[in-house]
Amino acid sequence: MAIDQNVEELLIMGDSDLIIRQARGEWDTRDVKLIPYKKHVEDLSKRFKLIEFRYIPRCHNELAIALATLASMLPYPGNTHINPLEIQIRDRHGYCNTIKAAPNTQPWYHDIKKFLKTQEYPEQASGDQKRTIRRHASGLFLSGDVLYKRTPDLNLLRCVDAEEAGRIMHEVQSKATVQEAGVTKMEKEMCKR
Repeated sequence: MAIDQNVEELLIMGDSDLIIRQARGEWDTRDVKLIPYKKHVEDLSKRFKLIEFRYIPRCHNELAIALATLASMLPYPGNTHINPLEIQIRDRHGYCNTIKAAPNTQPWYHDIKKFLKTQEYPEQASGDQKRTIRRHASGLFLSGDVLYKRTPDLNLLRCVDAEEAGRIMHEVQSKATVQEAGVTKMEKEMCKR
């Protein structure tokens, strides 16, 4: 496909260190079944001005694993043409299931948590509001002062207010940034070898 589109420079990334090193010519291919493939890669490589084979550890290659999983689930009917998959990488994360809280208000789960602790409803609650509180409380679990939501697969999701959610997101982002920097440094060291 890259040849058909007149690509001159190509970066090929793979999560098999053995295959990448064989494609680079660092290691020999001894398996008789793989020798024709290596020869084919060498012939194709000559058609590009620049070609680079880069190893990516499997744990850092989630996109390839997801694409391979999707590909394995789709039937491929013979001579049918399949358009290439377009993937866009965003500069910012998209967060979902967030609720903007008004300043100086109780978290959304305040009345439910109070009901689970004391079995009491708010003073001004109507019959419908009491029923709603009971219905929501049936899917939640109180451990000490921490409220959790039960999921169908028996996991517990911690209920947090807007302030705590902000702290958690900041902590996760800072750890992810540090981890990314470590991975980049590690990849550079691996490429030097």
